Amino acid sequence: MYPSIEQLQKYARLEAKNDYKNNAVIGGLASMLEHWESDARNDGVNEDIIQAVVGRLRDYSRLSPASRKDTLFGIGNRLKKEYPELGKEKPIRPRPEVAPASLTESAPQREEAPKRIQTQRPARPRSESVPGASTSKTPIALEARLTVLQGVGPRNATTLEKLGLYTLRDMLYNFPRRYDDYSQLKPIKSLWYGEQVTVIGSIQSVTGRPIRNGKSHITDVMIGDGTGALKLTWFNQPWLTNRFKQGMGISVSGKVDQYLGRLIMKSPDWEMVDTENLHTNRIVPIYALTAKITQKWLRKQMKQVISYWAPKITDHLPESVRLAAKLPRLDTALENVHFPKSQSHLKLARERLAFDEIFFLQMGVLRQKRDWQSVMGRIFDVPEEWLQARKDILPFSLTDSQEKAVSDIVMDFGSGRPMNRLLQGDVGSGKTVVAAMAIEIIAHGGAQSAIMAPTSILAEQHYRSLSQMLTAGEEGLKESEIRLLVGDTPEARKQEIREGLISGEIKVIVGTHALIQGPVEFKDLQLAIVDEQHRFGVDQRAALREKGENLHLLVMTATPIPRSLALTVHGDLDISVMNEMPEGRQPIETHVLRPRERERAYTMIRAQVLDGRQAFIIYPLVEESEKIEARAAVEEHASLQAEVFRKLRVGLLHGRMKAAEKEEVMEKFRTKEYDILVATTVVEVGVDVSNATVMLIEGADRFGLAQLHQLRGRVGRGLEKSYCLLIPSSDDDTENERLLAMAESNDGFVLAEKDLQQRGPGEFLGTRQSGYGTGLRMASLTDIDLIEKARERAKALFAIDANLEKEEHQLLGEALAHFWGEAKGDMS
Repeated sequence: MYPSIEQLQKYARLEAKNDYKNNAVIGGLASMLEHWESDARNDGVNEDIIQAVVGRLRDYSRLSPASRKDTLFGIGNRLKKEYPELGKEKPIRPRPEVAPASLTESAPQREEAPKRIQTQRPARPRSESVPGASTSKTPIALEARLTVLQGVGPRNATTLEKLGLYTLRDMLYNFPRRYDDYSQLKPIKSLWYGEQVTVIGSIQSVTGRPIRNGKSHITDVMIGDGTGALKLTWFNQPWLTNRFKQGMGISVSGKVDQYLGRLIMKSPDWEMVDTENLHTNRIVPIYALTAKITQKWLRKQMKQVISYWAPKITDHLPESVRLAAKLPRLDTALENVHFPKSQSHLKLARERLAFDEIFFLQMGVLRQKRDWQSVMGRIFDVPEEWLQARKDILPFSLTDSQEKAVSDIVMDFGSGRPMNRLLQGDVGSGKTVVAAMAIEIIAHGGAQSAIMAPTSILAEQHYRSLSQMLTAGEEGLKESEIRLLVGDTPEARKQEIREGLISGEIKVIVGTHALIQGPVEFKDLQLAIVDEQHRFGVDQRAALREKGENLHLLVMTATPIPRSLALTVHGDLDISVMNEMPEGRQPIETHVLRPRERERAYTMIRAQVLDGRQAFIIYPLVEESEKIEARAAVEEHASLQAEVFRKLRVGLLHGRMKAAEKEEVMEKFRTKEYDILVATTVVEVGVDVSNATVMLIEGADRFGLAQLHQLRGRVGRGLEKSYCLLIPSSDDDTENERLLAMAESNDGFVLAEKDLQQRGPGEFLGTRQSGYGTGLRMASLTDIDLIEKARERAKALFAIDANLEKEEHQLLGEALAHFWGEAKGDMS
């Protein structure tokens, strides 16, 4: 296995051992990225893998321990998929220690790279996923190999392929990863704590020393510029001690930090001073590198390509769209994103390229929505008197949000087009009732409905709730017409259910993935409901949709979706928002407690149980781990029952239990045979026990904001006052930003926006479209202003020429076809 991959594995193991505190590498994991990136390319690691690792670890320090764990597990899974041999013991051939190529000032050397046993998939071409990179007006010469460039021979070209640079077109779209702004250099004496700056100085001293009993190494460098001195520190890069020489001029870029009252920079990016850049006061692009490639050399090749070819690029964006959005031409944007004339030119260039990404995404979802609506869907007429009668049977009145959602669905059913609707609501807002009304309408019309949930617990919860609602009244369904199908359903019963679905005797089927596995066929499936849709992949949703012909689709989520994502990733769906609680519900009172205040939480639980209520206690782990210092459900359950709540009945629920065992525990909790349920996040969704009034979450700092809000939503489902108590792993974590946000707000939509800002879109996207978020190179799914601008322009264009048939739109049509390809389809 590659040494760089082994090194990454080592860091991940250390992080797990240290409870994901970001101290496996002194200075944090992000501090080692630049040099790991260089080593990985030197090893021949796939460029897509390198970019995935760098992209996920760049903001590692900002993540919660739980999110860090998820991030490292995700990287590990990606690596195992790429390198199946991971984990098998194989001799590792040591790689000689080589200073990164960025330190050499000569052109790439021509030695053969050591041959390796592993075969590598080539890096993805840089221009492949860029909007508008390929149209009929793109000069054919841009397909030329890089050997046409002066100074690039066959071996250099092969080296550049590791960066995804195969052709001149790839060079054109090889955007810099950052910039050194020599036009706004600050003298050291003018630096302020917290600034992100570039500083130039000459090295005054260099020292290197081992720390942590020789397990780590630190390099200290002092630089000066005549106005003052600045200390620079690098961790675990011992070769730097020999590379830096007194008197050498270097440029460093990073955040100004402070230590013992003195300004310092930790692990800054650095380069040898290029006097040409220094004297011309330019903004200098910094590109991703690979072994034996230097910044100066690559910048020279990039300059050749950009200067000659960027002005020859024909803009795919129609002039009307570009001017309305107040954006520069594509050629101007390409010139200034590589070699900007000023910060304002750079900002406009980046905005133009980011606009293209969001605009293409918007055009795609609008087209998909148009395609979905272009087919015929069966019309289900809904007599108003019948619908009102079914509502009157309910033991409660619908909220205005529920009434609006039902009205939206009724309109969809009568439109003659398949419904394609997202029902998003906060925790406890009553989405199941709306789903039940939709199912009743379909059953009243003689057709079948299927609802798919991600877990058996959630499926069973839906089955119970729907059975109660759908069988009520004279016109209700029979119990035999509503069935449950999960993985643990006995085979004989599965066969009976399959036969009932084919014959049409079963009108409603509730289940998990079991609905799309095996020979499950329907007589007349007309409504598919997917709950917690972000937990399903595109293929799984498509498989359910294929069980019927042009059926109606309702996807539901209890994770409120930020507006920016609703406009982009979910832009093909009609959206119903449920943002009010059923009548009588009280806000859940949330408190953050220090670990030493745990007894206060136990006292509250005892008091609530004495009043006839019940409580949840959530732990982040099932069983204790040597690597993770966190409380675990199995061990704590035994301790709580024996020592803390000796006179109370304490149940245990976790994901490793069999489905039948889980259901038995949940049934005992629902029927009050248990006073307290100790559980893991298996109860995050689908558990509805109205008598539960206390949610105690241990290790709360290990959970994401959306997950904390979901767990809190397991209480407060009745009319009694409810409480959520958050206990982090340590006193230091009581000031955790997510925990404080939980204490401040019960509004899932407010918390969702904060979660998006803190952790990015991954929590909301799930497996919906693997390319979103990570596939955007310039745009951010948090930039609501840009997203709304792009959506506005896309809708305006779509309204006048949806098929892009007009002459002035045909180039855009070609670019869109190339960008979307054939398989970026199902977005629902």
